[in-house]
Amino acid sequence: MLDARRSKVLKALVEAYIRTGEPVSSQAVLDRSGIDVSSATVRNDLARLESYGFVEQPHTSSGRVPTRQGYRFYVDHLSPSKLREATKDQIDDFFRDVHVQISEMLRDTSTLVSEITAYPAVVVGPGASVDIIQDVRLIPLGGTTVLVVAIAENGRVHQEYVDIEADVDAYTVETAERLLNAAFNGQPLDSPEADALKRADLPAVVKRIISPVSARLQAARSNDREVYVGGSSQMADLWNDLSMVRRLLKLLDEEASLIDLMSDELGGTNVKFGSDADTDTDFAVVTSAYETPSGAQGRVGVIGPMRMNYRRTIRIVEQVSEGLEDTFGMEK
Repeated sequence: MLDARRSKVLKALVEAYIRTGEPVSSQAVLDRSGIDVSSATVRNDLARLESYGFVEQPHTSSGRVPTRQGYRFYVDHLSPSKLREATKDQIDDFFRDVHVQISEMLRDTSTLVSEITAYPAVVVGPGASVDIIQDVRLIPLGGTTVLVVAIAENGRVHQEYVDIEADVDAYTVETAERLLNAAFNGQPLDSPEADALKRADLPAVVKRIISPVSARLQAARSNDREVYVGGSSQMADLWNDLSMVRRLLKLLDEEASLIDLMSDELGGTNVKFGSDADTDTDFAVVTSAYETPSGAQGRVGVIGPMRMNYRRTIRIVEQVSEGLEDTFGMEK
């Protein structure tokens, strides 16, 4: 743990480097920190911070820059900040607008965050657990395959192909459809009524449809995660290293890897620095969780260079997460 003075020295150095992108001299640290000590004392503090691994000196005669460990200490000790009123109003106005579908809202949210932060933004949906079903339709496709279409109140449509392993007539399909609608209407995909329906005393031929269809719809609750990326075109302006841009574009294109990067078991706000397996990777990920009334969680985040404005970025993703929570809370 750093003492109070060296913490201020490190904070001043990180913020100066974020602002300029140039190695920071001891005099610049002294001017920014406002500490009442000599420049020699600051030089000694910087040398000690370097020995701890918080800063490094790119060249012998240059100033110092923060390391990943230095960024971590800085982020972990940030004090809360406030957004400018204009930025807060922009976010509030966005969520006051009517969004017909969840998918549309999440996609537009990724664009909003990218526009405000000037970094690529990622929004991970809470999954199908937020969906309240209003209609279930069964469409025979020939043979033993049935297309199941479940329409949610929020406008999202779930389609599943189910093999019922038997030929059934139109009347049996209509009977199963009616029973499934009774079980799922006004309920989430993990409707307890659907479990009860599978155990009900029904003709075997009807159960042959109901059991696999119910199971497939309930499985969609945990498997359906929507991911939206906004502002990926900004990458070339943020990273001069084209190989870094290509690596990040590949990451953004791999949905499973992106969800894993955005995830955090503890919830709340989190900052990750690049890849744990690759200490040379120059990017940071700032994310914040939002929760729906059903308890499902999604995340909002940005991906940018390690030299990003963390204080502002953290507050933006938190403000947007709060807006998403309020919006989901207003859903029927």
